[in-house]
Amino acid sequence: MQPPQTDLAPPKDDPFTVEQLKQYDGSDPTKPIYVAIKGTIFDVTRKADTYGKGQSYNIFAGKDASRALGMSSLKEEDAVSDYSTLSEADAKTLADWFDFFSKRYNVIGKVVDLPPQGSHSQSTASAL
Repeated sequence: MQPPQTDLAPPKDDPFTVEQLKQYDGSDPTKPIYVAIKGTIFDVTRKADTYGKGQSYNIFAGKDASRALGMSSLKEEDAVSDYSTLSEADAKTLADWFDFFSKRYNVIGKVVDLPPQGSHSQSTASAL
């Protein structure tokens, strides 16, 4: 596990839409790679070997995949921002991931138009 960074920049609060965040998924090598957790966007570019296109954790890049992080899941269907139905243990895992990212990656902004918590489970239920 990588140690905490001691040279992080002060957190930024730049607004990003879900659509804008998608541009930072690692598919364009000229752009940084961003991962959002609970609406907070982290710049993970320095770990392109992990989050870049075709890499093991690229599923988290360019989106808020809080649910998948909490569940320790690499399934595309879990890579959504709605974490309202996580178990207590998975919610703690998500909080631990947020803490991990906060100590290792620069915060570059916030996702301003995430669907409200609870909307994923409702849309999944209505699709069945």
